[in-house]
Amino acid sequence: MAETPDVAHAIAEAARSMSQPQTLEATLQTIAEVARQSVPGFDQVGISTVDRRGKVRTRAVAGHLVERLDDLQYLRGEGPCVDTLKNADLVSAPHLRHDQRWPRYVPEAVALGVRAQLAVRLYLDREGILGGINLYSTISDEITDEALSQADLFATHAAIALGKARERQNLNEALLSRGVIGQAVGIVMERYQMNEDRAFAFLLRASSHSNVKLRDVAHAIVNERNDGS
Repeated sequence: MAETPDVAHAIAEAARSMSQPQTLEATLQTIAEVARQSVPGFDQVGISTVDRRGKVRTRAVAGHLVERLDDLQYLRGEGPCVDTLKNADLVSAPHLRHDQRWPRYVPEAVALGVRAQLAVRLYLDREGILGGINLYSTISDEITDEALSQADLFATHAAIALGKARERQNLNEALLSRGVIGQAVGIVMERYQMNEDRAFAFLLRASSHSNVKLRDVAHAIVNERNDGS
């Protein structure tokens, strides 16, 4: 199916805006806002993310109902959002009031004005499930083929952007840890008259013997020096 000029332009703008360096939170908010502009027929969009312990939370919203609707699904343990975070790539629910798949969630969502809902999983091979985009419509019962295809395409852009943001965040944390470890190595070199290799080996042994992460051992040594200065 050929893209309309407006939708093609919106997706291109989304890709450009999300490729710019920014924090993870800013990236997620950009995804939510541009998704609402890009996928026709939906006026409420949220981003749910899953951490490595499986905890789900809403991280970005574009629309005043999103948090209430997301929370309902988390609380009831059912709904399109929950399904995509488990095993479904895409869940489409037009004419939501007639949908019998989620008997506890649907009546409450309909009471809040939801007429149709679409959820798309954000997934990368290396990262696994990153979260999902949850799209709600209070303006239409229908979900067009165009909306389905554009939501799926947009989710690909979003997953890549989210993956890159996580990589940047992990890199920043790693660099911070490396800086602290470097400080600790310098302190050990000075304190015990060791060269750099032996000082680093000292930290590794301390980490292994105490069953404490290397960066935490380094933090303890640096904090001890700072407290004593």
